[in-house]
Amino acid sequence: MKALIQRVTGASVSIAGEEAGRIGNGLVVLVGVAAGDTAKDVEYLVQKTVGLRIFADDAGKFNLSALDVKGELLLVSQFTLLADTMKGKRPSFTGAAPPDEAERLFNEFVRQTLASGLKVETGRFQQYMQVEIHNDGPVTIMLDSRDKIQ
Repeated sequence: MKALIQRVTGASVSIAGEEAGRIGNGLVVLVGVAAGDTAKDVEYLVQKTVGLRIFADDAGKFNLSALDVKGELLLVSQFTLLADTMKGKRPSFTGAAPPDEAERLFNEFVRQTLASGLKVETGRFQQYMQVEIHNDGPVTIMLDSRDKIQ
């Protein structure tokens, strides 16, 4: 499971011209579910996401997490994070989980993130979405559950 995290001053997601979610200061989290991912991958990435210290303290150092600053989160499922571009010019997405499995694990990601107490907004699974992001910094970090220490 991968999560591309962007620190933002604001963001929104729209579907067919209708706003589905909007946040202020916080994180946009694009979530890609890989074939073979489990609830342990979800738990690892949720804890990393909400605890990642990428907000500045009074000294300007990255010492604060979304939990510390009460940041808002916009979660958007994005299978394209699993793109394999090794061969040719067209990406392959065979490493992505099947849609039913991906939706189940994405929904679990949302549920666990909500349990953190932070405001959480989402896009809609398997929908064509427009995401407006006001990246702050810019700060963009890729997390991969396969990087966890065993």
